[in-house]
Amino acid sequence: MPNVNWPEAIKPLLKKYKQTKHPLEYKNVYQLLVMVVLSAQDADKHINQIASKFFTTFPNMEALSQATPEAIQEQISDVRNFGNKSKWLAALSEIVKKDKNIPLTLDELTALPGIGRKSANVIKRESGASAEGIIVDLHVVRVAPRLGIATGADPKKIEKQLMDILPQQQWDAGMAISFLGREICRPTPKCEVCLMNTVCAYYKNNK
Repeated sequence: MPNVNWPEAIKPLLKKYKQTKHPLEYKNVYQLLVMVVLSAQDADKHINQIASKFFTTFPNMEALSQATPEAIQEQISDVRNFGNKSKWLAALSEIVKKDKNIPLTLDELTALPGIGRKSANVIKRESGASAEGIIVDLHVVRVAPRLGIATGADPKKIEKQLMDILPQQQWDAGMAISFLGREICRPTPKCEVCLMNTVCAYYKNNK
C-alpha cells in the first residue's frame, strides 16, 4: 500500500482511542513513573496487581528515595528483572527526591535510570505533556509493519518512520496502534472487524 495518505488514514484510529488511558492503573505521576519502570518486559495487569502494596510501603518519591534497593526488591520480587528494577528505582528516586521534581521532557526522563524512549513517551502522554516522540511498544512493533505504515522490527527505527510520516499533533498514534494491537490486531488478527482494514497492507495481501 505505497500510496496511503497516512495522516488522513490514521484519523479514525486516533479518534477511537483519543481518550483511552494507558492500562496501568496509576493515580498520579509518581505512581505512573514507578509502574512504567516495573512494567518493562512484564505485563501491565501483573504490575496493577502488586501496585497497591508497593505504594502503601512507598507512598511517594520521598519515601522511595530513602529505601535501599533491597527494601524495594522485597516488594517486587515476582516482577521480571526485579534485581535491576529495584536498583533503577533506588537510583532514580535519589536523583528526583520529590514528586514535584519529576521531569516531563524526553531528555530528562531518558537520563533517569531504567527509563528508555518508550517509557518516557508513555509518561509524557499520560501526564498530558506534549509529545516529543511516539510510543513504540511490542504491539506497535507487530502492528505498524502489518498496516504498512512502517517496516522492520527495531522500535527506534519504527518510531523514526512514524515521526517522519505523521505530523506532531498525530504522534499519539503510537498508543492508538498499541490499543489496536491489544484488542484487534492480535498475533492472530481479527481483520474483519478492524477499522483500519481499508488501508492495511496485511489485510490486502491476505484476504
